[in-house]
Amino acid sequence: MSFKKLLEKPSIAIKNPFYRKPKTYTNKLSLDDLINAESELGRTLFGPVPVGHRREFFASKKNVWIWHESWTNQLGELQEMTIRYEVRPTGVYKKPLGGAYKKIEGTELNNFRQAAHGYLNLVKTKLYC
Repeated sequence: MSFKKLLEKPSIAIKNPFYRKPKTYTNKLSLDDLINAESELGRTLFGPVPVGHRREFFASKKNVWIWHESWTNQLGELQEMTIRYEVRPTGVYKKPLGGAYKKIEGTELNNFRQAAHGYLNLVKTKLYC
């Protein structure tokens, strides 16, 4: 399912005479609100977030995925890691913040595919149902 399709407003009009107005959940949400809601679901794909950590995983636009994690180290310094994944016709490429693109293969590619499919399933069933 495409990212554009995920952002379409769901048609969940309930045909029940007791309801005065059909309910939809994305009527007043901005694109940023939707990305934040999707990210909240996406962070759960990798297990519990450790105390003091922040984790984000979401599709930012068509064929672009972001994984971000931040935490405070033992010296009290903020540590951050952001990786951008781009799905291209020639493969999936990752780019750490400030780094170069590198094609992913093997186990890393399979892990990314599982995370992307899990993410799409979660947002489809929990957010846009």
